[in-house]
Amino acid sequence: MKMKWITTNAIVAALYIILGFLVQPLVFGAVQFRIPELFNHLIVFNKKFFWGIILGVFITNLFSPLGWYDLVFGVSQSVISMLIMFIVMHYLKGQVARMIANTLVFSLTMFIIAFELYLAFDLPFFASWLFASFGELTVMGIGIPIMYVLNKRMKLDSL
Repeated sequence: MKMKWITTNAIVAALYIILGFLVQPLVFGAVQFRIPELFNHLIVFNKKFFWGIILGVFITNLFSPLGWYDLVFGVSQSVISMLIMFIVMHYLKGQVARMIANTLVFSLTMFIIAFELYLAFDLPFFASWLFASFGELTVMGIGIPIMYVLNKRMKLDSL
């Protein structure tokens, strides 16, 4: 069973990285539409997807033009958001409600990325937060029906 989860998380990380590289111009910078962020919804189905997502974020951020900033702030934003969601999920039932909450949590915590952009490029904090949050809200919002259908076909919640 342990090997199954290691393999599953390796696949999630690989998919995150591949999708990140395919849309690389949209992944980094002040206005981002990081398409692989839709994988963040996997934790709604099973908390064990945490490691695959974090590994995918980390490896993708190794190639960021922001360098170490993205390794520290980008990975931290993902970890903090998912930890918040682990708490929120105790109070919310239903996968769609949890994915909506997940979308909101990840979008709101984009202030961490806004702070990173402020430090790295001296970009205005609130404008960066607005643009980064908009991109996250858009990608993860579109990801809700995609992940819902994927779960119906692949039974992500019973892996």
